[in-house]
Formats: sequence, C-alpha cells, structure tokens
Amino acid sequence: MVAEADEDRIAEAVEAGKDDVVVPPSLVDDGPRQGEQSLVLRLRDMSVPQRIKLALRGNREARVHLIRDTNAVIRRLVLRNPRVTEDELLAVAKTRTADDELLRMIADNRDWTKSYQIRHALVTNPKTPITMALKLMPSLMDRDVRRIAKSKNVPVTIASQAKRMVLRRPGGS
Repeated sequence: MVAEADEDRIAEAVEAGKDDVVVPPSLVDDGPRQGEQSLVLRLRDMSVPQRIKLALRGNREARVHLIRDTNAVIRRLVLRNPRVTEDELLAVAKTRTADDELLRMIADNRDWTKSYQIRHALVTNPKTPITMALKLMPSLMDRDVRRIAKSKNVPVTIASQAKRMVLRRPGGS
C-alpha cells in the first residue's frame, strides 16, 4: 500500500516528467488496439505508481476506467490529466454515484464551469456540495430553474432556492 504523501510525490514526479514508472504505451497513446488483454484486468494488476502515471498521462479509455478507481487519489489525478475532455467532465458531473470531491474540483474550475451543460449537471447532481450548486444556479436558464424547482431528484435546499428564484424573476408565478 502506498501512503497518500507518496502518491502526491509520485504524481509530482510524473507531471514533471522525472519518474521511472513504466506503463504500456498503448494505454497512453490514443489509437486502435487489437488482441490486448482487457483493460480492466490490466489496471487491476498495475501498481499504484503505474495507475498514478496512467491517471495523469493515460488515454481516454484508461481515464474512463480510472475515474472509478477505488483509490480517491487516482480519481482526483484523472481530472489533472491535460487531455481530459469536456465530455468526460460532463459524464462525471452527471453521475449520481460520483465522488463529491470530484464534483467539487469540477465546480471550482472556472474553465470547466464555462460549459452550461456542466453547470446544469452539477446543480442537478444530488452529490454536488450544496454551496457549490447554489453558487452555480443563478447562471442557469429560466426553464431549467423551473424544472429544478419541481424536481424530486435534487436536494430540498436546491429545489426551494429554485422556487424562490422563479418567484423573483419577471413572469414568475
């Protein structure tokens, strides 16, 4: 088992390009794969330093699997991968079982919250910290705020704030 301080040290070395961790190039490069062992099985057999490197440098397929890794540090590092896409972030923001720490990281990043879809997904995800969701809600369109006000799938605090916003906005009833 690798200590969290060691995981952070490994992540810094990988980001700086000064690590000696070896991962299969096919999991870093995007491209067609043939006749390879299942990625899930390969990830299961990898050490923590290898999964850290893959989280920071891996291709889309590896990131998709690593964002659900049992190790919270690995999940966080996937979001630090420079190749992470808006679609991947949106998938995390929509996932009802997503780690609230990942949702907080997405909500805290201004570049990522420029996307309306990501803001909407964060507000409607019950796992998003309430303060983050409340902060993002005023940027949503009226029709979405009205839906949230009626929704049973969001926390009560979010729904009641949406109701207040609907009543305050012109034409609200």
